[in-house]
Amino acid sequence: MSARTTTGRFTFADWQEQPIGPAGSTPRLARSTVVNAFAGGIEAAATDAAYTITYTGEGTGSYTGLELLSGAVDGRKGAFVLEQRGTFDASGTRCTFEVVPGSGSGELAGLSGSGGFTYRHGDTSVAYEFGYTVA
Repeated sequence: MSARTTTGRFTFADWQEQPIGPAGSTPRLARSTVVNAFAGGIEAAATDAAYTITYTGEGTGSYTGLELLSGAVDGRKGAFVLEQRGTFDASGTRCTFEVVPGSGSGELAGLSGSGGFTYRHGDTSVAYEFGYTVA
């Protein structure tokens, strides 16, 4: 079992957000469902993601969430879930993620790893890096 690192890009295919509690106050919460499309080392045409967002100011805050990816990692086919934590402000979003232990299936059974990305407002796609092992 050797560690590998892979890179690529993803795009937001859909973003639906609903406020939780009173709008216009801070701090405030929201829920979002997102569909992303990954290319490169991770290939996943349409992921399923759900996030809880905390707004601590106008356009600033943090979020946590889970994302189900079905596709392949460096050619190995299967599915897995990423647990994500991030922050955002006027410049963009910074996120770290980790594979949920035991979530790998198919040729990705035993997958573990972590990575991250930085999104800058206005980018049409986001570069990611993912370090992983498969048992």
